[in-house]
Amino acid sequence: MPSGYGAEVPDLRATVTAARDALARVGVVGPDAEILAAHVLGTSLGELRMRMLRGAEIAPDDARALGALVARRGEREPLQHLTGEAHFRHVSLAVGPGVFTPRPETEVLVDHALALLAARRADAADAPSIVVDACAGSGAVAIAIATERPATQVHAVELSDDAIAWTRRNVDALAPSIRLVQGDVAELDALLPDVVGAVDVLVSNPPYVPAAAVPRDPEVRLHDPALALYSGDDGLDVVRALADVGLRMVRAGGGIALEHGEEQGGGVRAVLSAAGWHDAATHPDLTGRDRITTARR
Repeated sequence: MPSGYGAEVPDLRATVTAARDALARVGVVGPDAEILAAHVLGTSLGELRMRMLRGAEIAPDDARALGALVARRGEREPLQHLTGEAHFRHVSLAVGPGVFTPRPETEVLVDHALALLAARRADAADAPSIVVDACAGSGAVAIAIATERPATQVHAVELSDDAIAWTRRNVDALAPSIRLVQGDVAELDALLPDVVGAVDVLVSNPPYVPAAAVPRDPEVRLHDPALALYSGDDGLDVVRALADVGLRMVRAGGGIALEHGEEQGGGVRAVLSAAGWHDAATHPDLTGRDRITTARR
C-alpha cells in the first residue's frame, strides 16, 4: 500500500472508498478509512459523510496525507495512534506509543465501580467518596469517574514512565482534580498513606495476559506496552497484589472492581475470596463475555 495512495483521485468519496477497500483487502474492516479522512480534514465523521454525499473534492496534499495514514493502518498500527485520540464514555483521551489504548469493554468496568460507589455505607454519606484507580494507563477509568461523579476524590496510580506521561496529559486536560501518583500498585498503602482504610472503591484494569500467551490482534501484540499486558504465568499476579493491598486500602463495606480475561473469572473470584474479600461475582462485558469481577471488603 504506497504512502501516496489516493493522491491521484480528486473526488473525496472515491478517495475514501478506495482507502476503505484497500484496508479491507488486508483485513482491516470498519469505519477506519472514514475516521482517518475526517482526521486529516479536521472535521467530524458526520460532516465528512455530508461532504462525500455533496461530491466534494479532496486537495492533493490531504489525499497524500490520508494515503500515508492508510498505509500505516494497513500495517496494523492502531487507529488511535494515528489519530492521537481514543474515545471512552463521554471523553476523548490523548493516546499513543507507550500507553495501553482503552477498549469499549472497560466502560463496563466504570459502570460497576460507580455501582459500588453508589452502595457505600449510609453512615459515610456525609464524607467525600474516595476511589483509587490502580494501573491507570491513559487515565480513562479515573477520568470517567471523576467527571461523572465530580464530588468524588479520585486517586490514580501508574508505574510506567511512558504511560504516566499520557496519564498526566489527560488528567491535566480533563480532570485536574485527580491526584496522580507514580509507583507499584502492590505498594498502594505506601503511595497513598492518607487514604489507607478509607477507600470506597478500588478499581483496576490491570495487566492480565499470561506470560506465555500471544495476543491474536497485531495492534495489541505489536503496539500495546508489555507492562500493561502480561502478569505472570496465569496472568493474575497483579490481581493477587491488588487483592492483598486492597484489604488495607478499602474501608469495611467498600468494594473492588477488576477487569480480566473472559476465561479468568473463576480464578479472580478465587484470588479475592482467598484474600478475604466477600461476595465475589463476575459480570459480562458488552459482548456477553465474562470481563469484570467485583467483591466487598
